[in-house]
Amino acid sequence: MIVSLFGTKLLLKWLTEHKIGQPIRSDGPEGHHTKAGTPTMGGVAIVSGAVLGYVISDFFGGIYTIRGIFVIMCIVGGGAVGLLDDWIKVVAARNRGLNKRAKIIGLLVVAVGFAFLMTEFTSVQTTVAFTRFDYPGWEIGRVGWMVWAVLLIVATTNSVNLTDGLDGLAAGAGLICFAAFTLISFWQFRHLQDYDNPAALDLAVISAAMVGGIVGFLWWNAAPAQIFMGDAGSLAIGSGLAALALSTGTHLLLPIIGGLFVVETLSVILQIIVFHRFGGRRLFRMAPIHHHFELAGWPETTVIVRLWIMSGLCTAVGLGIFYRDAIAQGFTA
Repeated sequence: MIVSLFGTKLLLKWLTEHKIGQPIRSDGPEGHHTKAGTPTMGGVAIVSGAVLGYVISDFFGGIYTIRGIFVIMCIVGGGAVGLLDDWIKVVAARNRGLNKRAKIIGLLVVAVGFAFLMTEFTSVQTTVAFTRFDYPGWEIGRVGWMVWAVLLIVATTNSVNLTDGLDGLAAGAGLICFAAFTLISFWQFRHLQDYDNPAALDLAVISAAMVGGIVGFLWWNAAPAQIFMGDAGSLAIGSGLAALALSTGTHLLLPIIGGLFVVETLSVILQIIVFHRFGGRRLFRMAPIHHHFELAGWPETTVIVRLWIMSGLCTAVGLGIFYRDAIAQGFTA
């Protein structure tokens, strides 16, 4: 958190001095036009803070595991793809960076690499899991698990990226989700014999490090934002959440914990379907849905706080399901 807090300030100063700012789409809400030129790529501070925090953690007991290292690599990889996208945006002074194909290829490289390393060098269970590796425990084999992992990583990164449209919205929701994975991973560490996850403590530290990185960044990103996290932040957050879900055997719990990201993505999908099926009509004033609420007259801060509340409720439900399953199995010692 300390590294991210002061690192974001230094990054903000450097970006301002070099006049590196975020272009704003012309068809967005009118209130966003004043944000043009706001420094971006703040996700670098989130990832740097989290990685350094993780590195320092090993000085106190030596908790590194190969599975945890792969999760950190996935976070850094997603952030790197996003950073390249952000850099192209600011250099070309346009709202679009990498084209869709290039961005997907970059994310696929990260996702396939993570899936291969996990199945090749760790003892990860190749099952479809809800709250633990053996529930429901549908065995899909190594290749099937790799495909599933790639789909989950690509879907989550894009969902967080779509949510990142208001000051602090995606970062705040991501913070809540990483806090949940801190609790889930630590619970698994306290019940290693039941969850078969030797990297549980390591994953709890990674989750906590991401919480710290996001908290430090949010100090500067809170509305009105002085800096945006850009794709460097949103893709890193999405990669991290998917990698943690895959590593803790909570794949199917992720859409509940990250319910806000699911809603935002569904709003875009529904908008496209309605637009094409009903002759150009729109289901929402604008998608993703946070823009719909803005155009409906809600102040930006109201939209942000209410969606944070929704995110917190979704996460609470997810944690409740996880804990209820643990109690039902007698994992209370």
